[in-house]
Amino acid sequence: MKTLLIQIKSLVVVMLMLSATTLLAQKAETPDNSYDFGAKINDMTITEGGTVVVATNDGLVGIKPGQDGLLFNFTDYGRVKPEELKFIPRAPYVVVGQTGFGGLQTKSAVIDYMSGKTVFSTEKNGWKAIGMSQVLMPQNKLIVSGQRRAKEKYAQAVAIYDLNTGDQVSFYKFKGSRQAMGTPLVLSDGVIIPTTKGLMKVDMTSGNVLWENELKNVAWMVADETEKEIYAFTGSANGKNTKIYKINANGSSAWADERKVKGSISNFQILPQGIAVVSDVASSGKKGLAKLAASKAESKITMLSAANGEDLWEKAPKTKGYVQHFYVMDDGILFGIKEGGINKISYDGKTLFKKPLKTGENILTMAETSQGLIYITSEDANIVDLNTGDQVWKKPLKFKRADVVSSDYDKKNNRFLIAADEVLFSIDANTGTSEILTEADFEGKENPTSVEVRDGGVLLASDQNMMFLDWNGDASWHEYKRAPGKSAFGAILAGVTAVATAAASASAAYEAGKERNYLGQYTARGDRLNNLSKGMAAASGASVAEMLKRFKATSATKDAQFILTKLDDGIGLVKLNKDTGTVEKEIVLKDKKPAYKVDEFGGYLYYKPNDKTIYAYNLNN
Repeated sequence: MKTLLIQIKSLVVVMLMLSATTLLAQKAETPDNSYDFGAKINDMTITEGGTVVVATNDGLVGIKPGQDGLLFNFTDYGRVKPEELKFIPRAPYVVVGQTGFGGLQTKSAVIDYMSGKTVFSTEKNGWKAIGMSQVLMPQNKLIVSGQRRAKEKYAQAVAIYDLNTGDQVSFYKFKGSRQAMGTPLVLSDGVIIPTTKGLMKVDMTSGNVLWENELKNVAWMVADETEKEIYAFTGSANGKNTKIYKINANGSSAWADERKVKGSISNFQILPQGIAVVSDVASSGKKGLAKLAASKAESKITMLSAANGEDLWEKAPKTKGYVQHFYVMDDGILFGIKEGGINKISYDGKTLFKKPLKTGENILTMAETSQGLIYITSEDANIVDLNTGDQVWKKPLKFKRADVVSSDYDKKNNRFLIAADEVLFSIDANTGTSEILTEADFEGKENPTSVEVRDGGVLLASDQNMMFLDWNGDASWHEYKRAPGKSAFGAILAGVTAVATAAASASAAYEAGKERNYLGQYTARGDRLNNLSKGMAAASGASVAEMLKRFKATSATKDAQFILTKLDDGIGLVKLNKDTGTVEKEIVLKDKKPAYKVDEFGGYLYYKPNDKTIYAYNLNN
């Protein structure tokens, strides 16, 4: 009888707790904001700046989180398809481009999605067709080349625009049949333009041609910090080779002959010791006896003399795969191969590691720690002595090849936490001793996809599961919300949407490489989020400043996770506290297959109740 009373009391307590949780949950079926576009929605993107850009059958629409009404409604080009949009990374711009005959863009516009202003368009700025347009950051400029309209006799020209104001900064009209091709190089005293008849440097203030040369078919160029050494690149028609030319500041050739490298260049770094080049060679696909002489799919690493372009290494390092990581260090170059393997070579071509380090495939992380280089792949992890290549941990941490591997650093206990498959590993940062902290038994056939160190313990999470562990790995609580099925938009619309960008040009990859080619410190999850704004800090303008506020603000997911599940009143989204697992908010969508996106950084839910309307819910309240 006593046992029965205890069970009844326990049941009453559980029911009261469930009732309290339900009362605390704020149901918000009525949206905070509603937007009716009057046209079918084709695509929806949550931008890096937080503005939601919607492509419809009538045009392109922008909405600001928490604001009624539309930020902009661009209908000049009619229906906009998702593939006609290009979002510029770390910049407040979306480019709308519609292609006409010959592959040229006959309609192109640049919209500042933070202010809602159209800062450039082919019609407004007098262009009939554009062959090339490129947003330059952090200069906040747009460079355009192409064909002008009838009143200018369809002349070929190049122009630069200030994206803060939309004003034309400079303009140059070509004479005769000369046309621009490739990507121009903007320098402090002018622009070098690749044309059908060679390179020409133009003073974009006066319009004077400063120099010309006969180097044709240039695709892109880079310059050193002094702008006295310029490198130009031309590719073969079949993409098998790339030629590198060096040009002096006055346009004359600096090298007696060009330098040819196999494949297409994926990384190019100007260093005091020389020119480091990574080129990717595709497999020729030949079989039989011809296979012996065929090209293998791998990267080539070359170090060239800046003085004459000659190869400085007698023997190039073997890669046996594609270079996935490439880092410039004081004593040489450290590189990691996608197919597995890490090595280091000095600037005079000597191998610095005793032997190439074998690793698992797909190197997810390479970073510095107090003990050396930590690497994490889809199959293993270890710390390596950066001077010798010796393993610091006696045995690498190995796990089954995992689709998702996540990690975090536990400052309180000075250890690395790595989640792979259903296991959370703990590795002592001093000794390298590893142990299984816990085996996470997630429901719904899910495995942990993220590990996060919190003030009071460790959070493991997936789409539908959240499990909180104490420092010893014991579960304090586990919440599972059954998935209702895929949304109508599909999994691609759930969660924070990656910004859609076209493939980066080689020159843009070079600019990015200036930062990414230097090995950073392994930091905790929160520290990594705080570094997102570094790439924008040099840019100016009100819209850039507004974006920076968002990057520097506390993420809405810092203390909460949003999960779509089946609620008592229908399908909906729940907001769960990361430290307690309690439900802080519920939004019932009453839709079996809701089409929605969540801005997990800003804390807004965007739900499409029909094909012409979007509801917005503030998840922060």
